[in-house]
Amino acid sequence: MPLLLLKLTVSVLVVLALSVIAERVTPRIAGIIAGYPAGVAINLFFFGYEINPAFAAESALYTAIGLLSTLSFIFFYYVISLRIRRNVILISSLLSFCGYLAVVWITRQVPANYPAALLIPVLSIFLFLFLFRRIRNSTIDDRIRMTFKVLSLRSLIAAGIILLVTSSAHLVGPEYAGLFAAFPSTLFPLMLIIHATYDVEHVHTIIKNYPIGLGSLVVYTIAVSLTYRQYGLLMGTLISFGAATVYLAVYTVWASMSRKLRSQKCISPS
Repeated sequence: MPLLLLKLTVSVLVVLALSVIAERVTPRIAGIIAGYPAGVAINLFFFGYEINPAFAAESALYTAIGLLSTLSFIFFYYVISLRIRRNVILISSLLSFCGYLAVVWITRQVPANYPAALLIPVLSIFLFLFLFRRIRNSTIDDRIRMTFKVLSLRSLIAAGIILLVTSSAHLVGPEYAGLFAAFPSTLFPLMLIIHATYDVEHVHTIIKNYPIGLGSLVVYTIAVSLTYRQYGLLMGTLISFGAATVYLAVYTVWASMSRKLRSQKCISPS
């Protein structure tokens, strides 16, 4: 029961925080932060806690490879939600999940090693950034009130998806457990919440920017595979989070400098 409550608490807080960021800041920022290892970190940590650290470390390599299926999932959701008008959320979710399972089966055939765990997700990030390049960033202007009913519904959605993914590790081996750990278990509830509450364009903004922050997740999974066996769960998790945070900080500084350089070029005399 304490373990169950901890899972529920962490998952709910992460998704609620992302939904508030999407509403109070911008969906763009929420999409970038959603790439930070929140849901995946929860899954891998509990794999190690409930089974053993070696299982989680092996699963982490498959998780990195499985980020291709994660990006495929949100791509399917984007394409399908553009083309249908009725029952958009339900149909987009079901078809995207079917496509996700197909990609998971394909990636399962790839041997899990460090070159594959690095190359496949990095190339996937660049590919999907290119595919999402035409999506326009949008903001949420007319925000809803945060009532107890709203928070409770969002909490139930987040908790249900997180528990389903982490519980599946007991039924499958480390390969499929790692691949399923890459499922966007915090991003997907966020997408459902924003889509049900606002417009599909706000969900598309989150989707567009999600691959940007996903580099931190690649760093995290590889760090987990290297540290869990040697340093254990707690220290391995701290080291991995530190590495992911450094990546995100470096990217943020680089992106800020790039924007300044572009603005200077625009205002400089020709």
